[in-house]
Amino acid sequence: MDFSRLLSCLEDDFVRLRIAVVSADPSARVPSCPDWSVGDLARHVAEVYLHKAECIRLRAFPEEWPPGVLDPDPVISLDRAHAALSEQFSAHSPADPAATWHEPDQTVGFWIRRMAQETVIHRIDAELTAGHPVSPVPDDLALDGVDEVLKLFLGYGSTRWLDDFGTLLDEPDERPVTVSTSHHAWTLTAVAGEGAQPGQVNVKDAATGFDGEALVSGDPAPLLRWLWNRGDDASVRISGDAALLKQFHALRTAATQ
Repeated sequence: MDFSRLLSCLEDDFVRLRIAVVSADPSARVPSCPDWSVGDLARHVAEVYLHKAECIRLRAFPEEWPPGVLDPDPVISLDRAHAALSEQFSAHSPADPAATWHEPDQTVGFWIRRMAQETVIHRIDAELTAGHPVSPVPDDLALDGVDEVLKLFLGYGSTRWLDDFGTLLDEPDERPVTVSTSHHAWTLTAVAGEGAQPGQVNVKDAATGFDGEALVSGDPAPLLRWLWNRGDDASVRISGDAALLKQFHALRTAATQ
């Protein structure tokens, strides 16, 4: 998915997110994040945007966080943070250096993709809170998001933030799980550590959608929402070994919390 398309999707979803935030009661609880009010959601997105803008501007992670520039009004903060992020994206090419948490990719392009995906998920949160119909997620954005959550948050995340996975990778069931959508499939295998090597989740592109002992499949948008715990099991097709599927649920929840 090219960066101009990702930026276009980010802008579209930001507009929808903002409309939903403004129309909701600021104290309304977010169904998909019940510890948050819609005001908390707006402040979270604002902080994330500002943090990434600084990671690009400084080419390093900011030392003090959160910044003292957030307004008490979460909508004003959201607008200011979006403007700051947009300014940095406009001033740089995707290949320019930026500090990121993904060691293999230290570029502005990483944050373009990540913020597009961050925005669509929280736009869904805002629409659910406001009681609006959830706007469709374009197939190309959803497909990219599925790839991101599997490879980046589950695969890479299980090596970078192993503590978040608790004991799940101490003695995991090492049979493969397949995730499939459209003409794309991924095989995920949780492997135990050996010696000083910790456990991790290996994620690979699959030739077919039938390589695992358990299968989760569906259209791109419902599958993306399901992976981020914004959709129920009825929105996707699930089959195979129940214990393996239970382990996969625990792993994806740990990766996306």
